[in-house]
Amino acid sequence: MRDWKSAERKIAAILGGRRVPVSGRGLGDGPDIDHPLLSVEVKSRSGFPAWLQDSLRQAELSARDGKTPAVVLHPDGKRYADALVVLRLSEFAKLLNRPGSEKETA
Repeated sequence: MRDWKSAERKIAAILGGRRVPVSGRGLGDGPDIDHPLLSVEVKSRSGFPAWLQDSLRQAELSARDGKTPAVVLHPDGKRYADALVVLRLSEFAKLLNRPGSEKETA
């Protein structure tokens, strides 16, 4: 099985959703994962920019008292409401009240 298909299946399981097969689906027709609360697109890559990984590591090191570490990416000159939020999938699943999801992240 291709890596991206496997990633979609595993992430769907972690989030409590179901992978939607690509066959017959065009851009914008539907998400990669069918979920009751989310419209999820999965992008699997071999790596991420070092600055992004460093930012998340910094958020994780400073998280205290059970707080969720997150990075907010805001492009200069753009609306703050359009900024992106990055956090680990395991932390996101916890926010969705998916107990035991950390076991599925491997």
